[in-house]
Amino acid sequence: MSFRPETVRGAPGTAAAPGQIDYRLARNAIVKEFRRGRLSRLDVCDAHPELLRTAAGIGTPAGQPCPICEEPALVHVSYAFGPRLPPGGAAFAGPAELAKLTRRAGDVACYVVEVCPGCSWNHLARTYAAGRRRRASST
Repeated sequence: MSFRPETVRGAPGTAAAPGQIDYRLARNAIVKEFRRGRLSRLDVCDAHPELLRTAAGIGTPAGQPCPICEEPALVHVSYAFGPRLPPGGAAFAGPAELAKLTRRAGDVACYVVEVCPGCSWNHLARTYAAGRRRRASST
């Protein structure tokens, strides 16, 4: 999978501004399979240690409990990928930091991951494009 901004922009040549891609249906399918016993906790709670550190450091509360352990500590971690950013992306904590990143990097692809620091659940929640062209096309 590519982490370049155009991967979340939609089909080339479309005039409409790109939107968000929500992965809620995939998340619900995984949670349902876990609750039915078809997936073990080890299958679904496998967050990378660096993702857990980022979640503890700059994660924003998700406002809902973890779907696996039901602890209220579920957080969202946001990453931006694009030109002039590190190959592993740059984590950001909010709109102000995203604005700084897009000033430096131009168009970026943003990925929001929900993470439970307690049980290591993680799942891609949504993706969206941000940056100079995105703002210019919405005016």
